[in-house]
This record gives sequence, C-alpha cells and structure tokens, in this order.
Amino acid sequence: MLEALKQQVFEQNMELPKRGLVTYTWGNVSGFDNETGYFVIKPSGIDYDVLKPEDMVVMDLEGNKIEGKYKPSSDTPTHIELYKAFKVGGVVHTHSPWATSWAQAGRSIPCYGTTHADYFYGPVPCARSLTAEEISEAYEKNTGLVIVETFKDLNPDYVQAVLCTNHGTFTWGKDADEAVHNAVVLEEVAKMACRTEMIRPDVKPAPDVIKEKHFMRKHGANAYYGQI
Repeated sequence: MLEALKQQVFEQNMELPKRGLVTYTWGNVSGFDNETGYFVIKPSGIDYDVLKPEDMVVMDLEGNKIEGKYKPSSDTPTHIELYKAFKVGGVVHTHSPWATSWAQAGRSIPCYGTTHADYFYGPVPCARSLTAEEISEAYEKNTGLVIVETFKDLNPDYVQAVLCTNHGTFTWGKDADEAVHNAVVLEEVAKMACRTEMIRPDVKPAPDVIKEKHFMRKHGANAYYGQI
C-alpha cells in the first residue's frame, strides 16, 4: 500500500542528515495521501544509516497504524494535528541547531531581509510553552494543538514553519518535498537572523514593503518569480 509515497517520504527523511538538519535520529518527515486519507511517517528511533523505504509506517488520522513493522515516530500525534488543521501534504520535525536555538530562547525569528521574505510572510512564530498538564497528559498531541493555537490569526499557507519553545521546529508544505525544502530554508534564515543580531544588536525588521514585494512575487495572485 502507498509504495510511491513510502519511497518519497523515505527519500525526504534521508535529506535531513544530508542537509545537516538532524543529528542521530533527531527528526522525522511524513507525507499525506489524499486518496486514502492515510499518511506515511518515519519509524521511531531507527537510525538513518539503516533506514529503508519499506520501514516507513502508514498511519490514519485517528492514530491507528495501518501498515508497518515498526512503531511510528513519537511525534506522530503532532503531525496528525497539523494534517487535520492545516490540510497540508507533508510535515517535518527537526532539532536543527540554528532554528532550535531560537526555539530554546522562546523567540520568534524576525524578518530581517529578502531571503526570509521570499518564504515566510512575516516572523516565524514561536509557540507558547506547554503547561505542566499539557506536557504530562498528551505531550505530542498538545504540541500540535499549541501550534494550531499559534496560527489562529496567521495563515499557515503564508508561514509554513513554527518554533516550539524549549523543543525544536516544525515545517509543512504541499508534500513532503516542500516541507523539507521549508525546513532547510528555516535553518538558513535562523542562522542569518542570529548573525544579523550579532553584527548589529539594535537592528530593526525589514520594512513591510520588502516583505510584501518578495513574498507576493513568489506566492501572490500575480506571482512572477521563476518559470510561471
């Protein structure tokens, strides 16, 4: 079942260590199948050096395992909440060092320039800390719910990334490939933002006109970037 999606999700999981976004097993990628309503996700704790396409786990949005010999990623409940709320086709979780540094500081990443604005329409938000009760009762599910809460006044199609305080990052997209692409970009803009503040601690965010121009020329109704 879903062999092509398993292959795609496997390949995108392998991009994470290749791109320097994960150490050991600190990350996972999933991809959603609209036809079946199932998604495919990396198994929990399996080292990337031995990971194979057939190891991918097929799940439904109720958290039931449909297919696979391994347990799914421990972050599966978070992926489920994002699929339910955002209607996306791929989700990525990492502890990539630069972006996770912002998450551990509990800070959103400001938009300081055009690289950021090309992908994210404004700051990449940092979700609030979970309460002790949220952590103890259903930690991974509540992580997803807090992310959804963070986006109650934001468009998840315009900012396809979030930081989780004291934790790490989640990104998403139309499929697993785009979600990984966004994770790579998030790490780069996090690095640039950190260095920008080191060079000039009193730096201000880029003007809104920069944000508008650069995001909309790639993603707006009259987008003209690339071979459109």
